[in-house]
Amino acid sequence: MSDSIEMDDLSKTQKTQTENTESLLDGMNTPDGAVSTWSWIAAGLFSLLAAILTLSPRLLLFLSEVSADDDRRRVLTPLEAFLSMHFGIWLAALAVSVLLNMPSSDPVPSQQPNTHYHPLLGPVAVAGDLSAFLAWNNKSVGSLATLVSFLAGLIGLWGTWTIVFAGTSSISRKTGADKHTSSLLFGNKNAASVQKKKWKKEHKVHQ
Repeated sequence: MSDSIEMDDLSKTQKTQTENTESLLDGMNTPDGAVSTWSWIAAGLFSLLAAILTLSPRLLLFLSEVSADDDRRRVLTPLEAFLSMHFGIWLAALAVSVLLNMPSSDPVPSQQPNTHYHPLLGPVAVAGDLSAFLAWNNKSVGSLATLVSFLAGLIGLWGTWTIVFAGTSSISRKTGADKHTSSLLFGNKNAASVQKKKWKKEHKVHQ
């Protein structure tokens, strides 16, 4: 009797393990599961490369050596250090973008998905601002730093402005007025506060 009970328990355990394994494989074989797995791996590799380029660029010299000569270089040139730092920053932004845009099964879907922003807007804007700041304070590569600072700053500051001022969150749902406007100094009749007062008066009259 005890042997049969033990056999039943063993068969149930094996069946449960088999079902768990099959469900895991099914989850990985679905399109969303495959894309999620790829996203995690790609983001991890990008993050690893970004960490090497920004935190330990001298490792590149060690990996690029073809012979064990005593006269090998041990320090990066200013141009190599500059390019390594900024490539690392943009690779980190790419890793964050991959993670933020991978598919996820949300049990409660959002009622109003945000389709007004490009999925790369946030990470690229932050990377652009950081790259521009570091390039502006780097004087070891001459005019290249100024050029990179201008281009990266254009991307970063424009992206930051888009996030802060060009989104739908700056538009009032009740009145349709821009929340960034004010009537404090010049008495702007289209300001959000004026439009809100006008909206309240109209609704009081209708009530």
